[in-house]
Amino acid sequence: MDLITSQDGDIPLFVRAGDGNESDKAVFGKVLVEFKKQIKFDSIMVCDSALYGQENLQLIQHLKWITRVPMTIKKAKELVQNIEVEEVKDEDKEKRSDLNLESYTWKEEIVTYGGIKQTWLIVLSEKRQKSDLEKLEKQLSQEEKKSQKFLKEIQSEEFEHPQAARYKLKAINKKLRLLEIKEVELIETYSKKKEKIYKMISLIIKKDEEISRKTKEAGKFILATNLVEENKLEASEILITYKNQQSTERGFRFLKDPLFFTDSFFVEKPERIETMLFLMSLCLLIYNLGQRELRNCLKRVKKGINNQVGKVTLRPTLRWIFQCFKGIHYVILNGVKQIVNLTEERRFILSLLPASCERYYL
Repeated sequence: MDLITSQDGDIPLFVRAGDGNESDKAVFGKVLVEFKKQIKFDSIMVCDSALYGQENLQLIQHLKWITRVPMTIKKAKELVQNIEVEEVKDEDKEKRSDLNLESYTWKEEIVTYGGIKQTWLIVLSEKRQKSDLEKLEKQLSQEEKKSQKFLKEIQSEEFEHPQAARYKLKAINKKLRLLEIKEVELIETYSKKKEKIYKMISLIIKKDEEISRKTKEAGKFILATNLVEENKLEASEILITYKNQQSTERGFRFLKDPLFFTDSFFVEKPERIETMLFLMSLCLLIYNLGQRELRNCLKRVKKGINNQVGKVTLRPTLRWIFQCFKGIHYVILNGVKQIVNLTEERRFILSLLPASCERYYL
């Protein structure tokens, strides 16, 4: 399923059921072109790295876009390895803090790729760098244990020919990324049966070049946009806009929620699958419209409500609001009709919702 949502409120704007075997790279550009044919308004399309390819860039060159550059591109590898991100000036630190970008640094480069002139923003995230370096240390530790086992194995094995020993060593090294078992000496000796054999003396060495490469890459990624010259965006705008791509992920998380019970349905016909996806997307639309309206109202009145852990928030989820309204009952006692458990907080929430919602309770 392909889904396009708005940055403001995660509202689904476009839904498409696709073949399960199709590649994102093959359809992303076509999906964006089809979307712009149906809904015409000035917008920036934000996608992940599956969009970034010469064919797709040519296809969407008339659109405004921001995407991530895959590290498989030679130019991207070179920049991540060699470029130094700019130091943050004192006057910019407060501004970045206000934008929640204090842990990011970056550097801009003008690049032409796929015949399209674009801005590449090489970004370093401190949090991600720390995480990447921790993963690298863990991977190195795991490989050290694995390579010790391989070393013991190859040094205890008896080989009939030198080529057999070297072939085995080559096969072992293919399983290692950061370390290498190196041949020191191949000893010719005799087995207990007086047959000529070969034994290998080896040692473990680190692949310093590979470790250095991964260390330099830690925490870095590249964002690309065709918004250059008169349409140019500030670096902070590019990063913030790209990060807001999470709105689509939140949409998919909603659709995959176990409460939908989709795993308990079995439908075989493509038409029925498409119908189910459409109904789920319609639910997402209604849910996010309600959530957006509630959050905007809280922002206007400058008053929050308690979330699940008792902290005041201006951005509650609509699911939490549903939970807040559990336990409200319609009671008829001695012929008198009344609503039970309608607390002040619940009344306040109702005042933020449309009148049609209030009529159920008031």
